[in-house]
Amino acid sequence: MRYFSAAKKNVLAACVLGATSTIVWTSPAMALNSPASGNSFKNWVNQLLTSDSEQAAAAETTTESQSANPSPDTVDAEPPLRERFFETLQARAQNLAEKDYQAPAQVLPKTLTGLDYTAYRSIRFKTDNALWHDQSPFEIQLFHPGFLYREPVAINEITDNEQAVPFSTDYFNYDKPAPDLAQIVSEQPDSHPEKWGFSGFRVHYPLNDPDYKDEFLVFQGASYFRLIGPSQSYGLSARGLAVDTATAKGEEFPRFREFWLQRPDEKATSLVIYALLDSPSVTGAYKFEVFPSAPTQVLVDAHIYARRDIGKLGVAPLTSMYLHGENSRRFSDDYRPEVHDSDGLLLHTSHQQWIWRPLTNPKNLSVVTLSDTNPRGFGLLQRDRDFDNYLDLEAVYEKRPGLWVEPLNQWGEGAVELLEIPTDTEVNDNIGAYWVPKRALKAGDSRYYRYMLTSVAGKIAEQQQATVTRTRIGRDLVPNADGSMPPASQRQFTIDFSGGQLATLGAKLPLTAQLQLSNGEAKDVQVQRLPANAEQQGAIRVAFKLLPGEADAVDMQLFVHLRGQPLTETWNYVWRANAVE
Repeated sequence: MRYFSAAKKNVLAACVLGATSTIVWTSPAMALNSPASGNSFKNWVNQLLTSDSEQAAAAETTTESQSANPSPDTVDAEPPLRERFFETLQARAQNLAEKDYQAPAQVLPKTLTGLDYTAYRSIRFKTDNALWHDQSPFEIQLFHPGFLYREPVAINEITDNEQAVPFSTDYFNYDKPAPDLAQIVSEQPDSHPEKWGFSGFRVHYPLNDPDYKDEFLVFQGASYFRLIGPSQSYGLSARGLAVDTATAKGEEFPRFREFWLQRPDEKATSLVIYALLDSPSVTGAYKFEVFPSAPTQVLVDAHIYARRDIGKLGVAPLTSMYLHGENSRRFSDDYRPEVHDSDGLLLHTSHQQWIWRPLTNPKNLSVVTLSDTNPRGFGLLQRDRDFDNYLDLEAVYEKRPGLWVEPLNQWGEGAVELLEIPTDTEVNDNIGAYWVPKRALKAGDSRYYRYMLTSVAGKIAEQQQATVTRTRIGRDLVPNADGSMPPASQRQFTIDFSGGQLATLGAKLPLTAQLQLSNGEAKDVQVQRLPANAEQQGAIRVAFKLLPGEADAVDMQLFVHLRGQPLTETWNYVWRANAVE
């Protein structure tokens, strides 16, 4: 199951992967009215050589000539399709929001909708049929409809004109136990295969080896997409939009119903993808400019249009999995020390504060908000890159990417919301993170969000302060003065930091831990140097005992400073009384 992670049973929504998309391709076109083309070039040169009065006369003569003899070089000529397409898509999304929502048609025969995971995986795309095969560094492979993906995708290609690319069985190999296509067609003869569409697509590019095109980007299911950088393995997912996540009314999952891929040239290093988002509450026009590299980045432009009032809007949502890790004692009957796609949430606030919040697998649903105005960035990261901390040769959790969201326009007041859902299996995605704007989105309103999404291997490059490397929690087993043992609720915390300026500081400098608690009491707070090694020069540990008293939960914030100057990011953690086994 872990190999084909798109089939994971997402506990954020049981049927989220049932939605699919429509795809369209766009190819580059020659720009009109460039100075180097035809009569325009001559007019441009003449204007440079004539005097002001001559320029005016020449302009008048040119205007009369163009009026009498219209040509493709006139200013009235329509721009190439790729230059005007996104504006057209925005108008389409806005117009769609003014109409009642129409659910996608159900055109697939039962043989396809009833496929199990094994049978669906046996339907394989023929790589020689990839779009742009041997014509560009980028290639597109298509996903077959069926299994969880029951709402088909219509695909179009845009060159100078738009034309349909219907589904064809010729794109695929149907290996056993995949069903025989003749059986499918005979079962529902009025549902012709050319109407089935696709369920998504994946993008290939020579990411690790110039002679091999790696899969590095996938769009499939609702508004989900995944991306990786060099030497990374798929883990967490991004989404186009989240609506009413973790609310009593239940979450709504918008879907990308159409995609347009702008065809790259033979030397392209980036790819442009457009998408139309649709749901009962909202529509959207999206532009994804993809840069596969180290790291892989996606520049996202999202224009959102509300059909009706939305209680909670989730912008740039991320979805991940956390089963157990270094800060938890649950699932001790597992040969693997840690099992997770991400190990923490990082927030870079508008006040230049970096906040790291280790993830948990709580016993009850947990929703935490970190308020800010115009945040500089946030993301779910997999900082721990050491195989010895996972020991899973198949899942290779140490190679899972983090995703970092960097807003590029003003997002206003709001909060990063972290959702943690109890789970007892790694098959379930149980972690969500997204930006929730304070200002509600009402019917008829529109919003524009622009951000860069970056695949991260470990830490954020621009973070200069020392970062948290591990969080350990256990029962305080040091006897009291009278020989009695502390209660099980009294916990020992150790938080280790490394990097930043720590490696260059003298060993005797007075480092101080600043610890704040929402409840309870902390004692025996210490800052200690860790033994030096090649990877962690100058690393330090902050240790303290937590006495929660009668509190059900304690929210803690901690950083280390030197004479008032912060040296580390801020560690933020919520301890819950029910976490004690």
